[in-house]
Amino acid sequence: MKILGLTGSVGMGKSTAATMLRRMGVPVYDADAAVHRMMSRGGIAVAAVAAAFPGVEKNGAIDRAALGRKVFQDDAALKRLEAIIHPLVRRDEDRFLRAQRRRGASLVVMDVPLLFESGREKRYDAIMVVTAPRFLQEARVLARPNMSRERLAAILARQIPDTEKRARADFIVPSGLGRALTWRRLRAVLRALE
Repeated sequence: MKILGLTGSVGMGKSTAATMLRRMGVPVYDADAAVHRMMSRGGIAVAAVAAAFPGVEKNGAIDRAALGRKVFQDDAALKRLEAIIHPLVRRDEDRFLRAQRRRGASLVVMDVPLLFESGREKRYDAIMVVTAPRFLQEARVLARPNMSRERLAAILARQIPDTEKRARADFIVPSGLGRALTWRRLRAVLRALE
């Protein structure tokens, strides 16, 4: 079974690419969704995160906005959070991979937003980066609720630049030139990995 890592900076179209891959029948692991699940009511990260960051638990779940206020632009707090979450996500990924091997999958995609930043590229057979022009990235992100140019700048400061991600990738998929082209590029990546 081949494992393809999927990543891209904020607003580059990675989630759209992951949706397209699912439609093509490829099993996709979504690290962001796993973290949301772990911090929702009854999730396995709730107790540890609540203990590390008092006041962020609400009705048995982690209030992500409250947590964000505690860790945003606080490197020490973010490292504490990552020390809790990253091992849980790795175990969850491993469960997903074992299940896909049992099902006989020939290829799986691991959708990991901070793939390079977390040093996970060695876990995968190949890396695919989704990219778009900077103006389009900004437009997409600034259209999100509660987003500002300052917040976008702070997010980008924590991410490896798109140019470096593209340089380190095995495959580059553009998302700013229309869905048809993105679809064709994704199909080409799948053919190359067969």
